[in-house]
Amino acid sequence: MEEMEDKKTILIVDDEKPIVDILVYNLEKEGYNTLEANDGLEAVEIATTKKPDLILLDIMLPKMDGLTVCKKVRSSLNVPILMLTAKDEEIDKILGLELGADDYITKPFSVRELMARIKANLRKSEVKEVNVNSSEEERTKKIVVGSLELDLDKFEAKVDGEVIDLTLREFEVLKFLASQAGQVITREVLLEKVWGYEYYGDIRTVDVTVRRIRGKIEKDTANPKILITKRGVGYYIRNN
Repeated sequence: MEEMEDKKTILIVDDEKPIVDILVYNLEKEGYNTLEANDGLEAVEIATTKKPDLILLDIMLPKMDGLTVCKKVRSSLNVPILMLTAKDEEIDKILGLELGADDYITKPFSVRELMARIKANLRKSEVKEVNVNSSEEERTKKIVVGSLELDLDKFEAKVDGEVIDLTLREFEVLKFLASQAGQVITREVLLEKVWGYEYYGDIRTVDVTVRRIRGKIEKDTANPKILITKRGVGYYIRNN
């Protein structure tokens, strides 16, 4: 029974049955429990009631599109969301990340790559669960850089004392940069260290995530004071 309870549950949202069947087969073979939704409305209902550990979410869905599903689910759940997109849906990848998706993978995808993405995203989520459940004495880790304060165990960010609502991925990006305040970090390093796998040079994912973070922590995104761009190189947290 304990082994069953330890299994992670993944919600697959796609209206193409052959794809769902392939995903269910491979995920269950890897030891995951699976849930299925074939349209957007069903996806929101299952996500909010069953609270899966991770969601694989197709963009093109009947009744409610995947981007709207992502926005609705993200407003109540902070679980990893991986968008499934077609090769010509470049704008949807960016919009998905803007709406709070953690990652995307392009169809047709290799099962091996998808499993690597799923494991990497679940690992980040598991770290959060362990820290949140730790004893009160252990909850003392903080990073403070200027007006930015990160509580590493509560996964909480504050700017000038005000709590900022970040997704897990956004928090991880800020934490990595803040832990090396003043040092410019390249997009490639961020992809490797925060996303947890090779990203085949798709550095736009970092740019979109940073833009989303800036929209939350900066008073003037055109003239940022905390999260700074080093043009042509990467990003850093200002340490003065």
